[in-house]
Amino acid sequence: MRFLMLRRECDGPWLGWPYESVLERAGVEITHIPEEMPLDADIFQLLAICPETPALIYRPECTHFPLPGGLTKVDIPTAIEEEDVYAYTQRRIGWSMLFDYPVIYHPGFAKSFEAAGHPRPIELPQALKRELYSEEERAREYEVGWVGKVDGPIYRTRRPILLELARHFIMNDWQRQYSQAEMADVYLRSKIIVNISRDDFPRDANRRVFEAMGSGALLVTRMPTELTDIGLAEGVHFAGYRDMGELVPLVRKYLDDEQLRCRVAEAGREEVLRNHTYEARVEKLLSVLREDAGRLWAPARSWPEHRVDLAYLDYHAGNGPLARARREWPRVARKSVSGAVRGAALIAGAWSRRWR
Repeated sequence: MRFLMLRRECDGPWLGWPYESVLERAGVEITHIPEEMPLDADIFQLLAICPETPALIYRPECTHFPLPGGLTKVDIPTAIEEEDVYAYTQRRIGWSMLFDYPVIYHPGFAKSFEAAGHPRPIELPQALKRELYSEEERAREYEVGWVGKVDGPIYRTRRPILLELARHFIMNDWQRQYSQAEMADVYLRSKIIVNISRDDFPRDANRRVFEAMGSGALLVTRMPTELTDIGLAEGVHFAGYRDMGELVPLVRKYLDDEQLRCRVAEAGREEVLRNHTYEARVEKLLSVLREDAGRLWAPARSWPEHRVDLAYLDYHAGNGPLARARREWPRVARKSVSGAVRGAALIAGAWSRRWR
């Protein structure tokens, strides 16, 4: 089986896509867009570089290559990754209509895609990168561990909480940056990992929560959380807090009761290793592809051409390549007055945001 990845290979290490190595271990061969490929290449030009017909054309969330034309005309299943789907949800739903499968990272959002008319969204939440936590147990010298960003408008809550935790507990140097391997080392040497999600989506079950549990540390995270939406339970697999006043006493409680802490931490670790690894997510994706046997689901496959062009224009206006959006506008305008007005507004809005 082969996937055509709509991203250049050089983007991969920097953007940190977690699935590639897992897909390859599952027997999926991956073809990337070559560095020399023109940015205006359509999907048929990209397919010409594949040594065989791919089973799936996959668009990762993070890529610098524009969306290739022709996606609704190719007779191969296509998928688009929607990682931060809580942001610009309605626009993401519109973009997903060009693809047979929206791959959604957050539980519950598939219902919105289905309600809007997409018949085949796939929920694949974040997960554990198993190979980072396969080493033997280490001495847990940190009472509380933390790795993550502390600067930026969506992380304002983090620094005050971390300063308070550092006043009470032995911690790693949470103000420095860590590589992935260094982060795993911190987690394996910590008794408790406190998760402080981003301010704009505090329910977020990010990759960090699965890595914390997979490391054998006790995860302490804010409630409510998406973890409960995918079957994990507060007090069974992790500990939850609801406001800052609860956090320090809760951490102290679990540090003082080692038997309780280890019991919950081990239950979380077992559950994550059993059901929430990237291997499990890949198996679900491959299972859907086997079940559907090449069936094509994208609603935009039956749309008129100007509506497809407007969806492309919206995608490029929302994701950066404004030159592509401007080039698509005349095609929309020739066939639809309302589409022309909508397209002009999308381009103007994108220019305004970029100018600010």
